[in-house]
Amino acid sequence: MQSVGKILKRFDPTKDKYISRDFQAFGIYLSEEMNDYKHRGMWIKLAKTNHRALLEKALSFVKDSTADNKIGLFLWKLKQIKNEKNNTK
Repeated sequence: MQSVGKILKRFDPTKDKYISRDFQAFGIYLSEEMNDYKHRGMWIKLAKTNHRALLEKALSFVKDSTADNKIGLFLWKLKQIKNEKNNTK
């Protein structure tokens, strides 16, 4: 898997017209980490609408697990983190 920094270093604005924002690159990174490139639009939307710190917490949780359904686990953990954040306010 490639890091976001490597993706952005290789980014050429005249050639790569589809990735022009940081959240798009992070969404593509998430889709590659989850082996779900087919649904990359969903991952870009998640990266756009959620704080990056929340997504990184959920991603690290999924990387440490041995679950079969990593996408479901990621979405569940993201929802749990958001609920914890809302309950502390």
